[in-house]
Amino acid sequence: MKQAIVFLLDEYADWEPSYIASILNSDTTWNVKTASIKPKVTSIGGFQVDVDYLIENIPQNIDLLVLIGGNSWEITNSSIVKLVTYHLKQGNIVSAICGAVDFLAQNGLLEGYKHTGNTQFLWTDFESYTNAADFCEEQAVRDRNLITANGTAPLEFSQLCLEAVRFDEPKEITKTIDLYKMGYYGYVEKYGDPFS
Repeated sequence: MKQAIVFLLDEYADWEPSYIASILNSDTTWNVKTASIKPKVTSIGGFQVDVDYLIENIPQNIDLLVLIGGNSWEITNSSIVKLVTYHLKQGNIVSAICGAVDFLAQNGLLEGYKHTGNTQFLWTDFESYTNAADFCEEQAVRDRNLITANGTAPLEFSQLCLEAVRFDEPKEITKTIDLYKMGYYGYVEKYGDPFS
């Protein structure tokens, strides 16, 4: 069984994990769990989540770590830094979107990776952000085992995550994401009815 951990903080952006979590969870070979620094978190939209793991109890053997953005990433937390550092060094897939990328930038965790985020302007005062030339003005970027995205890119983010963990053939992953990008009728015109 493959394991994905979706890491949430209070005021997390509830639209960002929806696609990747639901697609992975539709496959019986994947187990999707939530984690945080506290037992319960509330999204920007008011959804309350009783998380599966506190950060200190997250299994080390995971296939995908997904850091979801929101309004609470302007924090100092060495446990999150250690978690991300460990998985990057292990070669596991780490993905961050929106405010979570800001946290990576502030803590020097983007070093050596091409990346993107909401805007580089937010990081000008971060002493540990030293590779500004690696910033890409794209919705989502994958460089080896790190995926980054801005907060308007949950679909692009999900596609890169699915490709990174080899969830399916690239063509099939593109079709899965296109259903949401194009809408039902646009999809039917290009690919045929996905539900027939």
